[in-house]
Amino acid sequence: MCGESAVCIMASNLSGGISEVRFLTVAEVAAVMRVSKMTVYRLVHSGELPAARVGRSFRVPEDKVDEYLRNSYFSAG
Repeated sequence: MCGESAVCIMASNLSGGISEVRFLTVAEVAAVMRVSKMTVYRLVHSGELPAARVGRSFRVPEDKVDEYLRNSYFSAG
């Protein structure tokens, strides 16, 4: 059984296997999104951005960051 639900869901949704996924650190995600690390932690803890826990740090799949940004985009005007 899975201990962390985000990891279980993420692993079950992978078609090519976990070794093919590129993971980013919280700092790298913050740089890509141009937000603070605290904002990334908030997204991870709320479940809006799936992440795997490695020791005391989190790793976020790059494709999930891209998906989050695509879904968050809206047209103003």
